[in-house]
Amino acid sequence: MKAAIYARYSTDKQREASIEDQFTICARRAEREDLDVAQRYSDDGVSGSTPVARRAGGARLLMDAFNGRFDVLIVEGLDRLSRDQVEQEQLVRRLEHRGIVIIGVADSYDSRMGGRKIMRGVRGLINEMFLDDLRHKTHRGQAGQVERGYAAGGKSYGYDIVRDHLGSKYQVNDVQAGWVRWIFARYAEGWSVQRIAHELNARKVPSPRASTWVVSAIYGSPNKGSGILNNCLYQGLYIWNRSQWVKDPDTGKRQRVDRPREEWREIDVPELRIVDDELWQTVRKRLDGRLPGRKQGAPVRTLFGGLMACPYCGGAIVAINSRLYGCANRKDRGPTICKGIHFKRETADKNLLETLRDELLSPAAQEQLRRQVQAIIAERQRSSAADGAAAAGRRKELDGEIQRLVDAIASIGASQALADRLRAAEAERGQLAASKPRAGSVGPSAGEIGERIKKTMANLESALTADVQQARILVAELYGKIDVVADGENIYAEYNNAAEKLLLASSGMSLKLVAGAGFVRYLPFRIS
Repeated sequence: MKAAIYARYSTDKQREASIEDQFTICARRAEREDLDVAQRYSDDGVSGSTPVARRAGGARLLMDAFNGRFDVLIVEGLDRLSRDQVEQEQLVRRLEHRGIVIIGVADSYDSRMGGRKIMRGVRGLINEMFLDDLRHKTHRGQAGQVERGYAAGGKSYGYDIVRDHLGSKYQVNDVQAGWVRWIFARYAEGWSVQRIAHELNARKVPSPRASTWVVSAIYGSPNKGSGILNNCLYQGLYIWNRSQWVKDPDTGKRQRVDRPREEWREIDVPELRIVDDELWQTVRKRLDGRLPGRKQGAPVRTLFGGLMACPYCGGAIVAINSRLYGCANRKDRGPTICKGIHFKRETADKNLLETLRDELLSPAAQEQLRRQVQAIIAERQRSSAADGAAAAGRRKELDGEIQRLVDAIASIGASQALADRLRAAEAERGQLAASKPRAGSVGPSAGEIGERIKKTMANLESALTADVQQARILVAELYGKIDVVADGENIYAEYNNAAEKLLLASSGMSLKLVAGAGFVRYLPFRIS
């Protein structure tokens, strides 16, 4: 049987050699189990709270697992997979459902054991409590550093971080501080944030991330205190514990959440002041809308904004005003970053939608799509039949092996090796029986898929008149990335394989399952 090993380390008390150490002990276990180690996966410096699918090594692990490239997964312990109890349970169930045996060397977990569910439940709870305890101790340590006059946050533009044997402190960076004052002065004079970003990029001033300046880095969010213009540290006020990062249980992504105001820690640090009070208050008044220059209103909703790519810089093309689409980099960063492109929104939306309708709803396109669906279904039926025959053969082999093991135990008595092998054979036999394909389980019929495709297009037509946001979702599924091409005064759009995406959106099937199949369209059509 083929085995895979997964290793991970996260905290600063561990090191890169930890990966090799984990590989070593897992390889020894594979040798004792007489397994062939076919794959090794690892993630360095990744927290156990990060979903496995969002880790580089973890994503490859899942892809290979679901494609049947190994039969046994060996880890040092279940906490290497996840320290989140819910995710650990979901992941282990998905892998074991596909017949993959999971072995934890250090925590003695083995999915072939009868009491494995109780064991992993306890282990999952312990692993999650470790994270909660680590988070609490880290926060407590940061609070102590703040009380002692040290910094407990990240670096801010305008400052350097200097370290001593007790911790880190901010120190004014004179060069960056000069640009901070310049930004505040220009905004107080009435410059737009876009103009400030353009001028900084034209002067080749390094941004906070050593890249180019963008509007969000300057304006940020007044409510969150982010962005150059909202950083209270520039007026000599250090605010700590203003927010925290919380993982969304549905998406697995971390979200910034504000803490109650009474939990904030505000400390006067006059030695870190960069902007004088008069200039600070002038900027605050403009940001609060009491001086001209700030545009109010909800953001414009567009059908294709953000789905198209600029031909010059590859950045997103968005709505730059109520009439035009244009390059976001040109708008936010200036002409020194991208010379930009713009064209009418109304014309682009009309031409893109008409092309989509012609390609997917024409009789010729519908007939070709029908033939491709039939080919996919036929291929799935052949594959299902072959898998069923292979599984039946393996079940027959296991039945014979189980009978021989029972006879051997009855004849010479039970031994650890015979008992382990019998449990393994029975577990594999049970998994094969549980995963036995049911008749007609190869997927929806050609007629059902056709109805779903029609429904998808009907939903799009309905959304176009009633719900722009829903229409955007459907358009993104059907078009994917749209490249814009400039040819003199003419502007064209290119996209690839809309029928493939329609099929996936409607039925979960892929034309790539059939060799040579697909509606590959990568020809320009005019949008301006």
